[in-house]
Amino acid sequence: MFGRNAKSEVDSLIGISARIEGDLCFTGGLRIDGEVHGNVVAADGPDNVLIVSEHARIEGEVRCANLVVNGYIAGSVFASELLELQPKGRIIGDVHYKLLEMHGGATVTGKFTHQLTGEPVFHLAVAEASEA
Repeated sequence: MFGRNAKSEVDSLIGISARIEGDLCFTGGLRIDGEVHGNVVAADGPDNVLIVSEHARIEGEVRCANLVVNGYIAGSVFASELLELQPKGRIIGDVHYKLLEMHGGATVTGKFTHQLTGEPVFHLAVAEASEA
């Protein structure tokens, strides 16, 4: 289901009937099947994985190393390693990525920004926000 170089273990699960109000921070692997109304941020490091299932809905910014999207995200997305957009994936917001795999049927309403190797994806958003 996930790219060749990324960790694919899921340590935590947010079930389909769960709804979280507020920011969510995680380490390792996280699968979201429910709703999150807040930012979803992974700890620093190249091995964290966030899987957004086809039933999931996130309204907030997403920041992690490896991201698989088959659900809905309304907010900016920052993937410092790999972003995989699966067929039912929907993102409404700007997307910052290092590597991108996009399947037919996935949609993004926003701007794509490719981050070169060595560019600090997470710190870039802070700099842009302070310039505005």
